[in-house]
Amino acid sequence: MPRTVSDGGEDFDDDVSSRTGSSHHRTDSIQHGYKVGFPPKKGLLAEFSDAVKETFFADDPLREYKDQPRSKKLWLSLQHVFPVLDWGRHYTFGKFKGDFVAGLTIASLCIPQDIGYAKLAFLPPHIGLYSSFVPPLIYALMGSSRDIAIGPVAVVSLLLGTLLQDEIDPVKNPLEYSRLAFTATFFAGITQAMLGFFRLGFIIEFLSHAAIVGFMAGAAITIALQQLKGFLGIVHFTKKSDIISVMESVWGNVHHGWNWQTMLIGASFLAFLLATKYIAKKNKKLFWVSAIAPLTSVIISTFCVYITRADKHGVAIVKDIKQGINPPSLHLIYWSGPYLMKGFRIGVVAGMVGLTEAIAIGRTFASMKDYQIDGNKEMVALGTMNIVGSMTSCYVATGSFSRSAVNYMAGCKTAVSNVVMAIVVMLTLLLITPLFKYTPNAILASIIINAVVGLVDYESAYLIWKVDKMDFVACLGAFFGVIFASVEYGLLIAVAISLAKILLQVTRPRTALLGNLPRTFIYRNVEQYPEATKVPGVLIVRVDSAIYFTNSNYVKERILRWLRDEEEQQQEQKLSKTEFLIVELSPVTDIDTSGIHALEELLKALEKRKIQLILANPGPAVIQKLRSANFTELIGEDNIFMSVGDAVKKFAPKSAENV
Repeated sequence: MPRTVSDGGEDFDDDVSSRTGSSHHRTDSIQHGYKVGFPPKKGLLAEFSDAVKETFFADDPLREYKDQPRSKKLWLSLQHVFPVLDWGRHYTFGKFKGDFVAGLTIASLCIPQDIGYAKLAFLPPHIGLYSSFVPPLIYALMGSSRDIAIGPVAVVSLLLGTLLQDEIDPVKNPLEYSRLAFTATFFAGITQAMLGFFRLGFIIEFLSHAAIVGFMAGAAITIALQQLKGFLGIVHFTKKSDIISVMESVWGNVHHGWNWQTMLIGASFLAFLLATKYIAKKNKKLFWVSAIAPLTSVIISTFCVYITRADKHGVAIVKDIKQGINPPSLHLIYWSGPYLMKGFRIGVVAGMVGLTEAIAIGRTFASMKDYQIDGNKEMVALGTMNIVGSMTSCYVATGSFSRSAVNYMAGCKTAVSNVVMAIVVMLTLLLITPLFKYTPNAILASIIINAVVGLVDYESAYLIWKVDKMDFVACLGAFFGVIFASVEYGLLIAVAISLAKILLQVTRPRTALLGNLPRTFIYRNVEQYPEATKVPGVLIVRVDSAIYFTNSNYVKERILRWLRDEEEQQQEQKLSKTEFLIVELSPVTDIDTSGIHALEELLKALEKRKIQLILANPGPAVIQKLRSANFTELIGEDNIFMSVGDAVKKFAPKSAENV
């Protein structure tokens, strides 16, 4: 007989019996004298220690230190903080060739992007370049991902620009604005590093995948709309980011604010960039075409503007980019005053968003190359690089998906590709920044629009719709929150809906009515398996969640409702009355005092109906707590079984014999 697909809940013994197809081969727990076991009771300290270990040290980070001499433990500690000491020992020239090519490739992509992203954050262009110099060097020493490319990203730049300009006008007070940006970057780094140091990385998991998809898509559209200022050559543009304000600003300038030369430059090169992206997507070997396209566009457009002097005909240009490497900025960070707390608030939000994006990117490429990254170690690395970055005139840097994808396809082997990129950026800052003077803002807008198009993941959104409608609501909530309100409201809506979903699942857990699959000893959900038959006189209910104070009353009421529905059906069809109610507890991982109290109330309600309550397959934590609360004595230990099949065999032997 073929093996039956399980929907969860039954034990291995029943599965064996289904494969043999014969009760003669069944590993029956009653037949062998097995009863539900009681785990050894742990003391308060041991329980607390185990809970802390599972919560904060689930990956057992100290296993490498066991039985090692002190000198070895010191070396392992240094390797833990600086992974370069580990992989650096095995670094070869062959790996360097791959990293060198990848580093040059992502440098050609990051230089024009950095200038554009800095403008998106309302910061001077050179600060964008600074942020691709120092942070990648720090990450190369401390990061555990081989593929992630570090630098400014569109979403964080938009978020910072939106939040910072609410506090300080970047045009009227550029120095104070930059100071607040450095302050926010410092606290973003502190937030990231502390989350990693105290192993609190699970906090970012509260932002669900669906919410991230919606948030990123909304941010991408918002960023693209913001670029219409440079793309159309509009001088007076709204400072708000919502779609209504932006479109009002765009159409309000249609008769006198649009510049046709600017539009021609922007549209031409956007078409070129999108074409190269399409070519690279169709032929993976031509990824470099798309990677060098932004820098090529900058060079050609800059040359065209210079020889035609289009800047004298209304084409806005970058103008001067400050030459030289990062100056120190520790003294510019606000350490007191009203802007200290404002910088802290903005930094925490930006740090969490940057962290979520970087960890997701790191895990994606690690799975593609079949290696592991340490999430907490990544947080410390990202936090440290932003702390150092804030002291060297950088703003928040994180992992860039577009650059990381190019880095991966270019054949990077280690984080040395980030070092190569940083060196190229440094040489750019030292030698060739004056050449960007005539770079039109329209080409930067085209580069950013081209970069954020990929953030609209409509395929994932459609999959979310097909799989989970509640997840799709979270996706839509985050999306509409960003484009119709602001980035921070969209983020808040995304988190709120994600938490609401968790609360809904916790407070309203699933329960299922189980029936017997013909010719087996397996009991499964009758909705999933319509052929499963109910056992006469026995109602079998499975609870698919831990039973806590948040859901204990609901679980009790839902079981009684199952019973009422069954009794009504029995009266209509004149079937035998229910004498036994079996509650399958294998999915119930834990129970608290409220849950035990609910079981006691359920037992009393059943006794009034002259129905016997039976428990099947309680886990170690559950049975231990039931015993401590004397519930096992109340119900009787002979009414607790290892499986539903054992309980049915005892209380409905005729049904068991007919299997």
